[in-house]
Amino acid sequence: MTTIQLKAPCKVNYRLDVLRRRPDGYHDLRMIMQRVDLCDTITLTTTAIPGIRVTCGSAGVPDGPDNIAWRAADALLQRSNSGRGIEITIDKKIPVAAGLGGGSSDAATVLMGVNSLLELGLSDVELMAIGVTLGADVPFFIFKNTALAGGIGDLLTPLDAVPPAWLLLVNPRVPVSTAWVYQNLELTNREAISIIPRSYESIQDLCAVLANDLEGVTIRRYPIIREIKELLVREGAAGALMSGSGPTVFGIFESEESARSCSKKLAAEYGWFCAAVKTL
Repeated sequence: MTTIQLKAPCKVNYRLDVLRRRPDGYHDLRMIMQRVDLCDTITLTTTAIPGIRVTCGSAGVPDGPDNIAWRAADALLQRSNSGRGIEITIDKKIPVAAGLGGGSSDAATVLMGVNSLLELGLSDVELMAIGVTLGADVPFFIFKNTALAGGIGDLLTPLDAVPPAWLLLVNPRVPVSTAWVYQNLELTNREAISIIPRSYESIQDLCAVLANDLEGVTIRRYPIIREIKELLVREGAAGALMSGSGPTVFGIFESEESARSCSKKLAAEYGWFCAAVKTL
């Protein structure tokens, strides 16, 4: 048996534009995606017994084939003639159904970890091609760079000139279905699409680009999201936005101290999930 332990970081979207609905039912997107250091911990162990076993024990996360991490391991075991099995243990720290890509990150981490454990020798590009069949956000976590994403989220261009920042993630503890959000999205005809800068010199430059086309859909059902955004700005955030399909909202802060101070205050006063994180 060989065991490795890996960190699976979550993400926020500084920008999420829904450009059009595709014939295959998906949507063409344009996003700025940023990893942050709130992480699940993934433990992978090879076993002499064939098959895949997933243990998580977190509410809302299945342990069997319905788990995206299980499907990631299965995709690589099918390419291996080793006859070995994989045990996966997931220590969840990222909220579930929160717009932070936790499941996609877990799957990406399993792909990279099993590739290493079984010595398959697949490149990141090959792993990303497998990953997109599991979930649209999976390739981004294998890409390992702040990215401008196109297509369904799988066409990735690195954005290197993005200032590091401290963010406060605030989740009001209500799960949101990504599928539901897209089903209720009303696309508008856009005559012109704004140009997204490829580099940012300051936090203020970054805040100027914040936008999320999904935000209005989720806020209509969960107005607490708007309240959290307004509260973060009142508490000193330079900008605030819902991440992904929500309901997690992030505020961008100038310093670690201000982010942590606000985190303690909001957690104590409202009982929300709060985490001060730094960008990766």
